[in-house]
Amino acid sequence: MVRWTLRRKKSVILAAVALVLVTLPLVWKLGSEFMPPLDEGALLYMPTTMPGISIGESQKLLRTTDAILKSFPEVDHVLGKTGRSDSATDPAPLSMLETVVVLKPQSEWRSQQVWFSSWAPPFLKPVLRRITPDHISSAELVEQMDAALKVPGLSNAWTMPIRGRTQMLSTGLRTPVGLKIQGADLTQIQEVGRQVEASLRKVPGTRNVFAEHASEGYFLDVTWDREALARYNLSLEAAQQALSTAVGGENVSTVIAGRERYPINVRYLRDFRSDLDALGHVLIPVTGETQVALSELAALRTLNGPAMIRNENGLLTGYVFVDTGDVAPGTYVEQARTTLDQQVHLPAGYSLQWSGEYESIARVHQRLLVVVPLTIAIILFLLYANTRSFVKTMIVVMAVPFSAVGALWVVYLLGYNLSVAVWVGVIALLGVDAETGVFMLLYLDLAYEKARRRSSVLTKEQLYEAIVEGAAKRLRPKFMTFATMCLGLIPV
Repeated sequence: MVRWTLRRKKSVILAAVALVLVTLPLVWKLGSEFMPPLDEGALLYMPTTMPGISIGESQKLLRTTDAILKSFPEVDHVLGKTGRSDSATDPAPLSMLETVVVLKPQSEWRSQQVWFSSWAPPFLKPVLRRITPDHISSAELVEQMDAALKVPGLSNAWTMPIRGRTQMLSTGLRTPVGLKIQGADLTQIQEVGRQVEASLRKVPGTRNVFAEHASEGYFLDVTWDREALARYNLSLEAAQQALSTAVGGENVSTVIAGRERYPINVRYLRDFRSDLDALGHVLIPVTGETQVALSELAALRTLNGPAMIRNENGLLTGYVFVDTGDVAPGTYVEQARTTLDQQVHLPAGYSLQWSGEYESIARVHQRLLVVVPLTIAIILFLLYANTRSFVKTMIVVMAVPFSAVGALWVVYLLGYNLSVAVWVGVIALLGVDAETGVFMLLYLDLAYEKARRRSSVLTKEQLYEAIVEGAAKRLRPKFMTFATMCLGLIPV
């Protein structure tokens, strides 16, 4: 009987140790997924085109993508925007579109067959839906939308309105993961971006990737002939103002309709300013009623140059936007970093920096690497100060990992992520577990001292009775202490 009991105890200990070891990879998986996405009930579709797209083509493309998005039954309405306002707070180029997709309530989404669809009565389905939803998920809806919007020359990016704005304000990127290429020459930055884009397309989990074409903007260059301007007694400022009015337009009046105001803009028709030859015939007024063709006063040509110049930390910067879908940012970056190290060779003076949501994850991981060990060290010090025994301290600490194992598996089964809030809860749980262990030792010591007062030499049966009295018969005060601590943690 004693041999069987010892064998059973060894089996229980080995099973417990195995459970702890199996849980260690779970910690890494949960840690890589960090913060869960907040469902805002809306999507923000932010595709990017090549530089140089005209406002007319941009509007046409916007109407096409909006119509495709509106065709999904889960979409309530869409609102698209192209271009930018004359404000420093909106640096979006014309090549970047934005569409807010407002979704219907999930109860109105398309249904799908699940395990209870065929037998559950109507009154029970609302309860079962909380366990297993019987409609398509947000991730599946985004995948279907992304597949329907495979437009040539368009790189898709998906986020949510509040989440996307927060990321752009904090990191400058509109995707969860991205790269910042820094160096001294925009042309070289663009070349590195192309290499990175080609490499990241092969990484598992990459839904869309787009590297900014930093030096492929299209510009009209007007080189004024100062001798010709002097011959017609025309200042450079006046000539530039006349060209700006003819091509870009000038507001000459305002139409008033109730509380609405509409500017009246005067400029040349599109046919008279659509190419270099037509622009050369734009008339520039000189003294009196004389008008001179622009081609007699200036040389016109088209040039390529930077569409937008980014400067961070005193270095020119180019962005690579990566849409990872449902892949955790931490997991994706680890895979992508290995691929880039093998396939991308940076010139001297250039660097790659991962940014986006991953940047916040890495920063919090660094803090937790300090906070968690420090907290455990404080708990160990307090335990030793209370028990004055290294053996008793280790006895209490041995029970702590098993509480953490249960907590981590519950987090995994509920589909949560190891955010800062969850780590705070785990740390609080470890403290509660340590305090419960201290109470257990206290009552075991009291029961042992009580038995020693009855008999100086304890037999095996007397020791067993003392252990049962201290561990099992004192369950009520232990449970009340544990319940009090849990009630105090409920608001957290």
